[in-house]
Amino acid sequence: MKSAFQRSLLEWYHRHQRQLPWRTTKDPYRILVSEIMLQQTQVQTVIPYYHRFLKTFPSFQSLARAPLQRVLKLWEGLGYYSRARNLHALAKAVVRAHDGHLPSTYDELKALPGIGRYTAGAILSIAFDKDYPVVDGNVMRVLARYFAIRGDIRKPATQSEFWNLVEKLLPHGKAGDFNQAIMELGATICTPKNPTCPRCPLRHSCQARRQNLQDVLPVKKKAAATPHFHIGAGVVRRGDKILISQRPLKGLLGGLWEFPGGKQEPGESLRDTVRREIKEELGINIEVGKKLAEIDHAYSHFKITLHAHECAYRSGQVQALGVRAWRWVKPHELKRFAFPAANQPIIQKLLK
Repeated sequence: MKSAFQRSLLEWYHRHQRQLPWRTTKDPYRILVSEIMLQQTQVQTVIPYYHRFLKTFPSFQSLARAPLQRVLKLWEGLGYYSRARNLHALAKAVVRAHDGHLPSTYDELKALPGIGRYTAGAILSIAFDKDYPVVDGNVMRVLARYFAIRGDIRKPATQSEFWNLVEKLLPHGKAGDFNQAIMELGATICTPKNPTCPRCPLRHSCQARRQNLQDVLPVKKKAAATPHFHIGAGVVRRGDKILISQRPLKGLLGGLWEFPGGKQEPGESLRDTVRREIKEELGINIEVGKKLAEIDHAYSHFKITLHAHECAYRSGQVQALGVRAWRWVKPHELKRFAFPAANQPIIQKLLK
C-alpha cells in the first residue's frame, strides 16, 4: 500500500504539477522566501510579491542590509507582517552566524527566527534533498480522507498522528517531490469543498471515497464566534501636514505606520475613542470632526470596523507614549510608508 501510494502520487505530480517560479530553483534562499510567503496565503497572491521581493533582495546579504521599513513596504498588502519581520531578522542571523548560507540541519534551521517544524521540513526536503516530512492543512485533508481519520485536526494529538504518518510514507531520497506532491493534491484536487475525486490518483484506495465521507472529513471542531471590534482612528491635521504613528515592532502589524487610534471601549462614543487614544498614545489634545471613512476588515482571528475621523491638532507636545515613532507628513508622502490594508482606503481618499 505504501509503495502504491508513493508511486501514484509522484507519477501524478510529475505530470500535473503547476508551473510555479519557486519550483525551478534549488536555491535555499529563494525556496525559503517562497515558503514564508506561502504561509496562510494563496499561491496566486504570492507570485507577484515573490518576483518583486527577489528582484529587490536577491540574497541574504541584500536583505540583511536593508532597513526594516523598506522590507515592510515591499511586503505591504501581503499580510501577516510578522513573517516579513522574521525573514529580515533571519537574514541578519544567517549573514552573521552562517556566512550568508542557510544552514542545512534541522536544529540550526529551527533556531532561526520564524522557522517552525513545517518550514524546516520544507526547506530540508526541497532545497537540500533530505528526508524530512511536512504537514499543513492540505496534507492533513488528503490523509484524513485517504485513511478515513476521524480525529479533530485542530487537536495536537491528531496533528501528531499526521506527522507520524507522513514520516512513514516518505519515499527515501524523494521527500521534496513527495511533500510538494501531497500539498499540490490537496490544493488542486482534494480541496476543502467539492473535491474532484474522479481525477485523483489515489481514488481507487481512498477510504473516504469508498465510504462517501469526502464532505465529512477532515473533522474540524467549529471555531468560536469571531470577535468584532470597532476602532476609532484620527486623521490629525496641523497646517498642510497629517500625523501618523508607527506601531511597536512586536505584536500585530508590528512596525507598520497608521493613523493613530484604537479600540472602542464599552459605552464610549467613537469620537471619544479617537480623542482618548490619541491622548494616551501621543500626548496631544485634538478636536474630532466629521467621519472620513468606515472600513470593514478581517484578520485571521477577529474582524474590525475602522472609523476614521477628520481631526485638528489643538495643543500639547507630540510624544511617543504608546507608539514606536511619529511623523508629521504631507499627504503625498504617505506612499513612502508601509500601512496596514485597513488604512489604504483612507490614504486613497486623502490623495484624491
